[in-house]
Amino acid sequence: MDISERLRSEPIGKLFFKLALPSVLAQFVSLLYNIIDRMYLGHMEGIGSIALTGVGLCMPFICIINAFTMLIAQGGAPHASIAMGGRENDKAEKILGNCIVLLVVTSVCLTVIFLLAGRPLLILFGASEDTLPYAWGYMQIYVAGNLFVMGSLGLNQFITMQGFTNFSMFNVISGAVCNIILDPLFIFVFGLGVQGAAIATVLSQFLVTVMGLHFLLGKRTFLKIRKKYFLLDRKIVFPVFSLGMAPFIMQATEAAINSSFNYSLQKYGGDVAVGAMTIASTVMQMFWVPSSGIGQGAQPIISYNYGARDKERLKKIVKLLFIVMEAYFLLGWAAVEAFPGLFIKMFNSSSANLYDTSMMGLRVYVAALGLFGLQSSVQQVFVSVGQAKASMFIACLRKVILLIPFIFILPTLLSDKVFAVFLAEPISDLISVTTASCIFLVIFPKLLREIDKKQQ
Repeated sequence: MDISERLRSEPIGKLFFKLALPSVLAQFVSLLYNIIDRMYLGHMEGIGSIALTGVGLCMPFICIINAFTMLIAQGGAPHASIAMGGRENDKAEKILGNCIVLLVVTSVCLTVIFLLAGRPLLILFGASEDTLPYAWGYMQIYVAGNLFVMGSLGLNQFITMQGFTNFSMFNVISGAVCNIILDPLFIFVFGLGVQGAAIATVLSQFLVTVMGLHFLLGKRTFLKIRKKYFLLDRKIVFPVFSLGMAPFIMQATEAAINSSFNYSLQKYGGDVAVGAMTIASTVMQMFWVPSSGIGQGAQPIISYNYGARDKERLKKIVKLLFIVMEAYFLLGWAAVEAFPGLFIKMFNSSSANLYDTSMMGLRVYVAALGLFGLQSSVQQVFVSVGQAKASMFIACLRKVILLIPFIFILPTLLSDKVFAVFLAEPISDLISVTTASCIFLVIFPKLLREIDKKQQ
């Protein structure tokens, strides 16, 4: 049974878990790139806490790189899925070709900009004299290999959207295993420290990119990379950017949020508070990143059946997505709130001051994590059916309209300034989850009614 037939007729539950489980595993393994780096660096003798803080200061740059990858890949992949659902494979291949060119051009531009402006930006984002050498040492190598970072993430989106989640999972796992092997080699054996961690990550992403290109040029893929589709077409590019704008904003604003957190925490709590935020945000990523695998498992099914105007299958997959996503985030929230110390000791166990600050910060930071399955599901559904404006508004609401202002306002209202900065996250989450759920209850029934009209 080919992928189109599976998306059209295979039982929803079986198909969803068949697509989602490899994607979740792939996303979790991809998370190891950051986690393994920070685990090794955080336990470096004598300098672990300061090295961990330095690498954490690079997060705005990593978020921006991921944001542009999502703008292109998550904007293009659902359009390609919808085109496949409408039996327009040539158009889907043209979307793939245009997105590959966009990934290459964007990665080169970002590399040049960050290498020229990275050092002063790190100081602006909260780097101190102690942490700047570690932050800059990691960042300049990471952004120099940016082409492979964007290539690995972007190409895998177009492999996953065709239903080849097993290969996508294998590809990501191969890169992560490579990173796990190379990290201690470059950090400790070669004595390169934070620079060694960055080299290991770039080499691992290079492997994933090469394997992705080989697959999309091979015989198994339904959509192939063809040179004739490398010429950019505004009729392809503009819709891709429009749909990808919501995930782009979500990631780009992560950069603004991360730098805002670091700036405020450096002001009120110094390097220790910034280090605590590095740990808290990494733990949050441990649940956020795999959740995108759940969404990726649902995306081809939602996009295809929306394009095919199959209302009943669309309703079933959306309902299942909400249930699974919410259960996942509730379990994650319970684990962190019950055992915060276990998560903190994964990254540093030598600094009592860092441990105490992280204990408070982590519990506050993830306080509303259990509700976020609702917003993640809404976001994924809107992206999958091409509702770019609604998805973009939800993304902007939580981060731009709510979180960034709260980071600076709450410390002026509360006596415990560091606590107030961490508190900005759960307050923003509660408001945005409620708003996203209300918007979904208005828009999704309207989409179903439009399907009914088109079928009459």
